[in-house]
Amino acid sequence: MREVNASEEQEQESSEWNVRELSGSEFDELSAASRYGGFQQTSEMAALAQSDGMQTQYVGLVDSHDAPVAGALVAFSQGRFGVEGSLWLGPLCNGNNREQMTALTEGFREAAERVHAISLTCWPNQVYCVRDSQGKAMAEPNDEMVREYERLGWKHAGFTRGYDALMNRWNYVKDLREFSNAGELLASYAKNTRRNVKIARNSGVEVRRLNRSELNVFHDICELSSERQHFANRSLDYFERVYDAFGDKAEFMVAEVHLDRYLQSWEEKLAKFSKDVERLERSLEHTKYPDDVRKKLDTAQKNVESARRRIEDANERIARDGEVVPVAVGLFMWHERELVYFSSGSDDRYAKFYAPTALQHEMMSRCLERGVTRYNFYGISGVFDDPEDDGRGVLEFKQGFNGYVEELPGEFTLPVSKLRYGVSDLAHKLLRH
Repeated sequence: MREVNASEEQEQESSEWNVRELSGSEFDELSAASRYGGFQQTSEMAALAQSDGMQTQYVGLVDSHDAPVAGALVAFSQGRFGVEGSLWLGPLCNGNNREQMTALTEGFREAAERVHAISLTCWPNQVYCVRDSQGKAMAEPNDEMVREYERLGWKHAGFTRGYDALMNRWNYVKDLREFSNAGELLASYAKNTRRNVKIARNSGVEVRRLNRSELNVFHDICELSSERQHFANRSLDYFERVYDAFGDKAEFMVAEVHLDRYLQSWEEKLAKFSKDVERLERSLEHTKYPDDVRKKLDTAQKNVESARRRIEDANERIARDGEVVPVAVGLFMWHERELVYFSSGSDDRYAKFYAPTALQHEMMSRCLERGVTRYNFYGISGVFDDPEDDGRGVLEFKQGFNGYVEELPGEFTLPVSKLRYGVSDLAHKLLRH
């Protein structure tokens, strides 16, 4: 299914719409073609939700030829006060298109009523405001979209900052369309990030995919980050269910340090530096420029000491951790429209090997090989002017790859059973206070 462009959407506004349930294959075609598509709106995500006990439905909007033009995966789960529906990064619809949104909202409401749901909550994957890497707006925000949702009865949770428990409102993205190979991609990064990619490459860091039996490695490294950054890690069972539901579309990647190679490289450097010292010491005996030679000799001796420290450190690490050490992991979700850097972890003891940077460069390079032109680094806090913000380190890491920011509109909730929703909403407010 091809992507519907903006002019076609305008032409179709006068068409006759019908709402019906879509098949999984129909919905996947719609998601693949939609500018709002993502892995959260696919049949694989439905399978993941079902494995957690949720009911799912593909609510679709079709034209007069019965061809799907918009829709959403709706997942229903049991909340504290009753059934609640979720549209994760959906619907697959232009929120500015009043006719389509009106028809879809009614379809969502009917689907929710059939399972006696209290409410529906959606997090549209439609950009509210495009910003540069530093957070400065590059275009006017799409306030009309927000007004359309509210006109249809959706209650907006506001323009929040920080990390949301369910869906990010702020994402960091890199457009890959201008790059034809990994070298061009590398050249587009900030200076320090380019350096870190090269350090990782020269330090024995290699990236590979984990198989299902190795997901405990992924979980354990994520646990290190969760303890360090004070957030709850996902369970091993969750990662196994993602692996089973998404198959090849979910890649659990690991960056490993091959300490045996790292040690060998520094032993070779030590031999070279030692020869430099010997040569310069001999040269000092008869040179006409002793000051210049002494400076070079001083540098060579410092290189020898540095190499010896690296060799000692490598031997200690090998004795403690073994010759091949997993030090950073990432879960990468493939969709026709993008690759998403969804989840990650790293071992801080190996920070100077820059394995997370190597992971990013490797996966963006794979995007180029597969013709995927959009790389989604996923969540940032949306705070750009506070060096003490908890998300500062994550922001600066992602900024090093020279992308841009997409601010999404955030959370909207549609009350279905107004009485029960009112009770639930009041209870949530009381619990927050």
